[in-house]
Amino acid sequence: MTHAMLKGSNVPLDTAAVRAVLRWTPGPGVPDVDASALLLGADGRVRSDEDFVFYNQPRHPSGLVRRLPKKRVAEGLTDTVEADLGGLDPSVDQVVIAASSDGDTFRSVRDLRILVYDAVSSEQDPLAVFDVTAETGEETAIICGELYRRGDAWKFRAVGQGYPTGLVGLATDFGISVDEAVDEAGAPAQDPAPGRDLDATVAHVPGPSPAPVAVPPRPSAPPAYGYPQAGEGTGPAYGYPQPASPQPAYGYPQPAAAAAPAPDPNFRMPPMGPQFVRP
Repeated sequence: MTHAMLKGSNVPLDTAAVRAVLRWTPGPGVPDVDASALLLGADGRVRSDEDFVFYNQPRHPSGLVRRLPKKRVAEGLTDTVEADLGGLDPSVDQVVIAASSDGDTFRSVRDLRILVYDAVSSEQDPLAVFDVTAETGEETAIICGELYRRGDAWKFRAVGQGYPTGLVGLATDFGISVDEAVDEAGAPAQDPAPGRDLDATVAHVPGPSPAPVAVPPRPSAPPAYGYPQAGEGTGPAYGYPQPASPQPAYGYPQPAAAAAPAPDPNFRMPPMGPQFVRP
């Protein structure tokens, strides 16, 4: 039996695994829609960035929550998240199922709905259906529903909460660390190839590739280091003593240049440290 859900309503799930399917009608001017999932603890936040399953991190490290490939069906396009609820760690209190739009707001998305199926049954009818409607039309991400624990069982709640700040705003609201620069509208500042990229880095949330680093050319003749040094190179030679060269020589003592005036006979070099004085 399929439950037609209203916003805020819930229904028990008598199954150990579910498929949450987002479905919408494509067409000219309709943005693409992506499904994602966040695994939350009892505090309503992710335990780590690995608890964010989305297009750049399509599988949770446990393998129990995963994003399946998009499909074209008779009713439109689908994007699916599958969750093995029975195997999840007890620290996971709920799994949020969200949708994000690429290139426009959900005002332009037609017939968006979430259908929850029993993933281990051959039954073709969904357990629950919820028609997701944008409240303001400015949303670029929407929490469609949530799977949550009640004792030893799980339930599904129809949510329909929108975010004008896109997937980045939704993710940070649940504790994801996002390293990507964001513009004033909340969308990524640039769209690195290939595909859309959110750096969760999702640590693992993967981020955009770093800009190439310019490597300076290697010098033609590196400075010579040692004691003593001979010859003249392109750079100063370090050691003691040093031969005269067009470059300033570093060391002690230094030969006087031919054009320099005669040294003061009363001049005495100051003591150089460290000094070793015999008692």
